[in-house]
Amino acid sequence: MTTDHRLIGIAWRLDRLRWVPREVLAEIVLRDGLCMWGWADDEPAWQDERLTDQELAAVLCSGCPVQDECLELELRTAGLDTVGVWGALSEDNRRALYPHWRQRGERAEDGATP
Repeated sequence: MTTDHRLIGIAWRLDRLRWVPREVLAEIVLRDGLCMWGWADDEPAWQDERLTDQELAAVLCSGCPVQDECLELELRTAGLDTVGVWGALSEDNRRALYPHWRQRGERAEDGATP
């Protein structure tokens, strides 16, 4: 599957969240996002490794139950100005996804950046 087809598939998958208010998405991500739990006493084993953004996204988000909610929230909030790792995708992948996601239609609050 080409990257473009994969991104279109992700955009379609996010459609189920299109009418969930931003505040609800933020609450879900803050409550259930694995990265929000921190590592308390244990530093991540990969902390000293040099990882690409894509590798970091794979490690950081592995097994997270709210990847889609996180991705939807970041696309609405930052749009093309996205930075960091969100929703198991690197910045470049989210920027490539954005036009496909945006094409899927309006969102709750229509807060997506045009």
